[in-house]
Amino acid sequence: MKKTILSVALTSILATSTVFSTSASAVEGLSANVAATSNYLWRGLEQTNGKSAVSGGIDYAADSGFYVGTWASNADWADGMTYELDIYGGFGGSINDSVSYDVGFIYYGYPDETSGDADFSEVYGSISFNALTVGLAVLTSGEGADAGDTIYANIDYSIALSNEAEVTLHVGSYSGDWLAEDSIDYGVSISKSGFTLGASATDLDGAAGDMKVYVAYAVDIDL
Repeated sequence: MKKTILSVALTSILATSTVFSTSASAVEGLSANVAATSNYLWRGLEQTNGKSAVSGGIDYAADSGFYVGTWASNADWADGMTYELDIYGGFGGSINDSVSYDVGFIYYGYPDETSGDADFSEVYGSISFNALTVGLAVLTSGEGADAGDTIYANIDYSIALSNEAEVTLHVGSYSGDWLAEDSIDYGVSISKSGFTLGASATDLDGAAGDMKVYVAYAVDIDL
């Protein structure tokens, strides 16, 4: 969909909800990220019609907890669309050794999409209690939409294994009246050394609700 600004298909995100996710725990300074996944999933929905995706981004994180970045991937879920270009920024930090938080804004852009109504933006926030993360994203703009028209809530729980691998369990709920149907998505993934193997499904009818399995690899680079 979350331990760095880029995380492959966890989240999300950034969990099985997305190929990347913003995070308050990003390394300070300028960094870059590159990733590849066999299937780009966002909140349980395919963004490349089941095909592979390659992504990358650049991020800056300050000592204060402020961060800003941009991220791009191939995508083709609408007419004429070949890629996605996102811009985001936020602020995160730790309240104590067990509790951390992250709030921010993200703009999802699809520059070559021909219908002209795919771009949208959200404000988001999350709070983590050790291995448990609870998040909320609220629509702020979209063609023909009003702020607050859709809301996405998620819960993610990570389990550290003895071999330095990590299992993440995810459930998310999308509700509103813009762009997509109300749905619940579920996911599980296991990650180690940049590799992730996961599965995701939704409660939607038809192919959109089928279980999807993916494998991904991500690399973070300090600049």
